[in-house]
Amino acid sequence: MACSWNVHLAFFSMFLSAVFLRHCAADDGAMPPIYKDPGRPVEERVEDLLARMTLAEKIGQMTQIERLVADPSVIQNYFIGSILSGGGSAPAPNASPSAWADMVDGFQTAALSTRLGIPIIYGIDAVHGHNNVYGATIFPHNVGLGATRDPNLVQRIGAATALEVRATGIPYAFAPCIAVCRDPRWGRCYESYSEDPELVQQMTQIVFGLQGTPPEGYPKGAPYVGGGSNVVACAKHYVGDGGTTGGIDESNTVATFNELRRIHLPPYYNAIAAGVATIMVSYSSWNGVKMSANKFLISTMLKQRLGFQGFTISDWEALDRITSPPDANYNYSVNVAINAGLDMVMVPMNYQGFINLMTAQVNAGQISQDRIDDAVRRILRVKFLAGLFEKPMADRSLLQMVGSEEHRNLAREAVRKSLVLLKNGKDSTNPMLPLSKNAPKILVAGAHANDIGLQCGGWTITWQGSRGNTTVGTTILEGIKNAVSPTTQVDYLVSPDSGNAANGGYSYAVVVVGEPTYTEMFGDNDNLTIPQDGINLIQNVCSVVECAVILISGRPLVVEPHLPLMSAFVAAWLPGSGGQGVADVLFGDYDFQGKSPRTWFKNVNQLPMNIGDQSYDPLFPYNFGLTTGVGKTG
Repeated sequence: MACSWNVHLAFFSMFLSAVFLRHCAADDGAMPPIYKDPGRPVEERVEDLLARMTLAEKIGQMTQIERLVADPSVIQNYFIGSILSGGGSAPAPNASPSAWADMVDGFQTAALSTRLGIPIIYGIDAVHGHNNVYGATIFPHNVGLGATRDPNLVQRIGAATALEVRATGIPYAFAPCIAVCRDPRWGRCYESYSEDPELVQQMTQIVFGLQGTPPEGYPKGAPYVGGGSNVVACAKHYVGDGGTTGGIDESNTVATFNELRRIHLPPYYNAIAAGVATIMVSYSSWNGVKMSANKFLISTMLKQRLGFQGFTISDWEALDRITSPPDANYNYSVNVAINAGLDMVMVPMNYQGFINLMTAQVNAGQISQDRIDDAVRRILRVKFLAGLFEKPMADRSLLQMVGSEEHRNLAREAVRKSLVLLKNGKDSTNPMLPLSKNAPKILVAGAHANDIGLQCGGWTITWQGSRGNTTVGTTILEGIKNAVSPTTQVDYLVSPDSGNAANGGYSYAVVVVGEPTYTEMFGDNDNLTIPQDGINLIQNVCSVVECAVILISGRPLVVEPHLPLMSAFVAAWLPGSGGQGVADVLFGDYDFQGKSPRTWFKNVNQLPMNIGDQSYDPLFPYNFGLTTGVGKTG
C-alpha cells in the first residue's frame, strides 16, 4: 500500500508540475494557451478561451453581421463572431468560387488578427445546393426530395453540398429546413419535405451528409462536424413554422403543446440525435408568443429536455420582428430574446445598436453573465468542433468540386426519383408515357421548358430567384433534345395558339407550365392556381394534340379543371439544374419512382387538408404516384 501511495503521490506531483509549467509557459509566450492546443479536449479549450474573454469579445461572438457591412476594422473593433451572405449577397455578380474563397479568407484574416484570434464562422443559405454561387450544382428543392422517399439520396446530396460550400471557404450552411408544412398556401412550403412528420424525420438524414456521421457512442445531443469536407448544419425553423394559420409566413401557429409535439417537434428529435450543430429559431409565433421570445421552447424544451448542446441562432432581423410594428422597442426585443435562450443573433446590419444595447443590459444586470457565458460557450464549442481554429482558411483543393460532373449526375438522379406521375392516359388502357424517342416531329411548349431560373425556383443566385438562364445547368428542353432520336424534329414554342399546335403535324406535345419564382412571404398564395399563361397553354395545345403536362411548382396547384385535357400529368416540383433527369423518365430510360409528399387538393376551400384528417377527400392522396413498368429504377 505504501508503495502504491508513493506512486500515486509522485504522479500527482508530476501532474501539478505539468499544469504549473504549462500555465507559466503560456504566460511567458513559450507555449500556446490551452485553447490553441488541438490535442486538448474541446471542452477544456472552450473553458480556457472563455475565461480569457472580455465582455466585448463575448458579445462580439454572439453577433452575426451581413457581409455588406463587414470589413476588417468592424471585425477587429467589435470582435465579430460570424458573418453571413443573405440571399443573393455575393462578392460580385456571377462571382467565381475562388472569388468567394478570397472574400471569406479576407474576413477570416481580420478575425485572426484580433487579440485572441478567434475565427469567424461564415454562414450561407445553401438550401438546395450551394445556391448563391454561380455554377454550383442546384439540387431539387426539399418538396421534390420528399417525393423520392430516399433518405440515402438526401444524405449524399448533403455531402455534395458540403463539399461545394467548403470549397468557397464557408463552413456553415443554414440547412436543412425541417418544417412540416401543413398548408401549401405558405410561401416556404417547397422548403419542407412533407406534410407528414414521419417523412420529414426520415429526411433529417441529410444532417449526416452535411456534417458527417458521428462515431458510435458519441454523446447524445452534442454537435458533431466530421472534418474539412463537412459544414456546420442548421436545423430550421424551430418550431411550428409550417403550421401557421392560413399558411401565412411568419404568422401564428395555433396548437396545443401535444399537437406541437406530435407534428412539428419530431424532426428536431432526429436532427439533434444526428448531432446537428445549430438550430435557427423561427420568425413565427406559437399561440401568440413569438418564437424568438419563447423561453420555454428554447431554453427549457430544446436545451434542457432535448439536451441540445450546439448554439441557437435567430433568423434575419428576427429580433426587430418580436414587436408589432417591427423595431418598436428594440431594447425590449434584445432583452427578451437573449434571456429566452438565443445564442447568436443575425443582426444583420445594425450591429452597433445591438452590441451597445447588449452591453448596457449586461452591465445593468438585465442579462446575466451566466446567460452570456452559456451562449458563448456553445458558439465556441461549435467553432472548435468545426476545426476552425486549426484550419480557418479555404481549402483551395476543393474548388474543382463546385458544379462537378459527379455532383451534376447526383442532381440528375435526384430529379429522376422526384418526379411523380399523376396521370398516364385518358383511360387506363391507353397510356401515353413513356414517350417515343423516334417520333418524326414533336412540340415542346411553355416558358418553363427552357428556363433554368424558373426550373430552380427561389433561393437560386438571388433571394427570390428569377427567370432566365441565371446559372449553369440543363433545361428540360435541352434534356428532351438530348434524349430523342437525331431524326426527330423538336419544335419549341413559348406560347403557341391552338392553330400552331393543330397544324404542326406533331406526334405529341410536352407542355411545361408552372409558378414564377418566389421565397418566403412573397410566395404566400390564397388561390394556388396555375398562372393564366399556363392555363392558356394547356387549353390551346392539349385540346388539339395529345399532350403530357409537366408542372414546375413548389406545391400542389389547382389542376382538376384541366385534367381532362391532359393525356399525362407529371409533378416535377422545382427540379433545379438537372433538367436531363426529366427526360430520362419521360422517355422510359428510367421508371417513375416519386410518391407525392403532399396531399393534392381539389380546391383551396379544402385547405388545410393533410393525411390523417377526418374529412380527407383529395384529388390525389398523399403517397400517390403511378409507374409505367418501363425503364430502370435508381
